[in-house]
Amino acid sequence: MYVEQPKTIQRRRALIWNWNKATGAAVMGLLSHLTKRILSRTVSVLPVFQWLPRYRQEWLRPDCIAGLTLAAYAVPVSLAYATLAGLPSQAGLYCYLIGGLVYALFGTSRQIAVGPTSAISILIGSALGSLVLGGSPQQANLAMITALLAGGIGIIAWMLQLGGVVSFVSETVLSGFKVGAGLVIAATQLPKLFGMSSAGDEFFGSLAGLFRQLGDVNFPSLAVGIGSLVLILLGEKFLSGRPVALAVLVLSVVVMFLFPLAEFGVLTVGTIPPGFPALGVPSVTLAETNGLLGLALACFLLSYVESISVARSFGIKNRYQVDANQELLALGVANLAAGLASGYPVAGGMSQSAVNDKAGARTPLSLIFASGAIAVVLLFFTGFMAHLPQPVLAAVVLVAIKDLLQLKELGHLKRVSKVEFYTAMAAVLGVLFFGILVGILLAALFSIILMIKQTAHPRITALGRFPGSDRFGETSRYPNVERISGVLALRVEAAFLYFNVQNIKEEILRMINLQIPSVTLVVIDLSTSPYVDLAGARMLNELRDILAESGVSLKLAEVHGGVRDLLRAEGLIQRLGGSDRRMSIAELIDR
Repeated sequence: MYVEQPKTIQRRRALIWNWNKATGAAVMGLLSHLTKRILSRTVSVLPVFQWLPRYRQEWLRPDCIAGLTLAAYAVPVSLAYATLAGLPSQAGLYCYLIGGLVYALFGTSRQIAVGPTSAISILIGSALGSLVLGGSPQQANLAMITALLAGGIGIIAWMLQLGGVVSFVSETVLSGFKVGAGLVIAATQLPKLFGMSSAGDEFFGSLAGLFRQLGDVNFPSLAVGIGSLVLILLGEKFLSGRPVALAVLVLSVVVMFLFPLAEFGVLTVGTIPPGFPALGVPSVTLAETNGLLGLALACFLLSYVESISVARSFGIKNRYQVDANQELLALGVANLAAGLASGYPVAGGMSQSAVNDKAGARTPLSLIFASGAIAVVLLFFTGFMAHLPQPVLAAVVLVAIKDLLQLKELGHLKRVSKVEFYTAMAAVLGVLFFGILVGILLAALFSIILMIKQTAHPRITALGRFPGSDRFGETSRYPNVERISGVLALRVEAAFLYFNVQNIKEEILRMINLQIPSVTLVVIDLSTSPYVDLAGARMLNELRDILAESGVSLKLAEVHGGVRDLLRAEGLIQRLGGSDRRMSIAELIDR
């Protein structure tokens, strides 16, 4: 019978120990790696873990003041925007309450304030008002579904890293859209200011209804509305930075208590349920949500375009970076939360963000303070706000939208760029004639068509040599440049793409024909052509053959590396004499 020796047992135990030790170290290393990955991913997804550990005590007071100031601005504005959307007044408060809390966790901007905006409110009101009876519970349910869909779109866009897609909706389109939306909003609010019944949510119908009802003006309502409008405007001029709108709101409620204006036809907001919103998904059928996906996409595009523009402007002002893709997630989750909390789509608007920044906000903690103040209002002051006159809310909206009417910007566009001006006017007219939803999509499409048209007919300029140097410039811009005998130097200011190469070829041949037979060498500068597709490469081959038949040589200067690789694969580099480096016009001429 074999008996294992003590030394063999010791060696085996040592091997087992070393194995267990190595395995344990490997497992611990793997767990440590996974923990670091999870923590790193959590920090990237929740930027609150980036700024909160570095929070300074001296920031607490300005953040608190900014949050309370923002809440003072948000309360009257959110009530007004909710009525603009055809929803119960508390829906606007719910949006500010939940939107700010969520954005503070996920957002990368330190000053942006998330809540309902005038443009999204009128978009929701006009789109849903055509589907169901305005102000009905069903409209509130559909608005919640729209917010949930918009949130889902934002999260999917974040997962696909589509932060750059917003570039297709240009600042010019947005400028025109804001003017058109401002005019539509003003037209829908004037009847409320005059104490009349609403004539609809579209511009021309509202104006026509207003003129038809001029004989039915309720003068007590008009007096309350005009008085509130004047007080708010005077307050903004002489008490800048103070919660003037909130003070006017409180004053109007006191006036309604002291004087029986309700008996004279002055309408009030009515009962606002106290407490926080019940979280949950509204019960609607699939058929009832038909068509909401397009509305949700428009809401989210509008929300993201406006929000990222505002966030970047404050980031530049306060010297920090804003993550465009993370903002997709932040707005997506904020809209999801708003939809679950009886709200509607939210965005980071310029006006509320400017209030937050001007009041001294240093971090997103100001949004948490603002949400806390709004929570106090919902718990203890909804009964007081039930007596708020509707003309006062109309006055608040009319003052808030004055920043949308950027007529000076339109005038500036007309002076500096006719194309940009026409794009902006397409947005204005599209919104006025077809509504906000269709208007912004038509304007974006118009902008893309103009861009394609410009790319299809790119600018091609003749070049001359600056005296005594190897530099070349446009003959039309610099009269002192010298043309080189027998040489035509050209610059194509665009990529060579399948839909523009024939236009490029025809224009180059036209310019050559004007100088034949004096031209023996054509040099095309491709420094401003970062991309050439296969059709472009083959067109250059055709152009080389056409010129060769007339005894004219073709050379390509300043060819980018990727373009040179494609031209080499097509055999053009070899046919032109070969070149393994990026040669200038002067080098090609002097060879």
